[in-house]
Amino acid sequence: MPRIRIDAVLVQAVIAGALSFAHLHDLAEAAGQDGWKAWAYPISVDLLLVAAWRRMRTTADNRAAWAWFIIALAASLGANVATAGLLDLNNVPAWLRILVAGWPALAFLGGTLLVHAPTAAPDADPKPTPVPAPPVAPATEPAADVTVERAPEPAPELPAASSGEPAPPSTPAPAVTVPPALLDHAQKLSDSHQATTGARIDSATLRARLGVPAPLADAITAQLA
Repeated sequence: MPRIRIDAVLVQAVIAGALSFAHLHDLAEAAGQDGWKAWAYPISVDLLLVAAWRRMRTTADNRAAWAWFIIALAASLGANVATAGLLDLNNVPAWLRILVAGWPALAFLGGTLLVHAPTAAPDADPKPTPVPAPPVAPATEPAADVTVERAPEPAPELPAASSGEPAPPSTPAPAVTVPPALLDHAQKLSDSHQATTGARIDSATLRARLGVPAPLADAITAQLA
């Protein structure tokens, strides 16, 4: 159980509460409320103050709580000022008697509205937070299809017949056809190689880059600009 630490603020609050309680009692008694009724008035004012203060701390929209807090505070301050010699307690005016007599109903109304005020109900079906769509990667252009035509290998030469007859003349190898797409790709490789090294690309380097046979690499090298 937490222990109550007595300090100057707590002592001051007890003193202020006791004086305000006594002033409210004296004013109610002077206004014609005798006996236990005069003691009930300070309790009514203080309870309304507490209810308004609790409402102000627990509710965001506390305009009603502020209004009832100011009403209860005005009642407390009014009693303190009235009993300081500014009002003849032996001859209380009629309007003050009416105000004191009507205070219980006003305090009950304020306390009821503060305690039983409706609170905003939470949203039973909150709208789901939209999930952002994942970023779409930019479409890359598909690489051009490169078709490599394999040149036919030349037929091996047959040895001359032992009968002394002359060997038939060998047919020349067919010309190697270079596809245009492959030639364009080779041209780009040649330009890049020349820009990097300062010299034109040779057949061996082009063959290694393209992965084509030597005759086709020689034919491409011969056709490069």
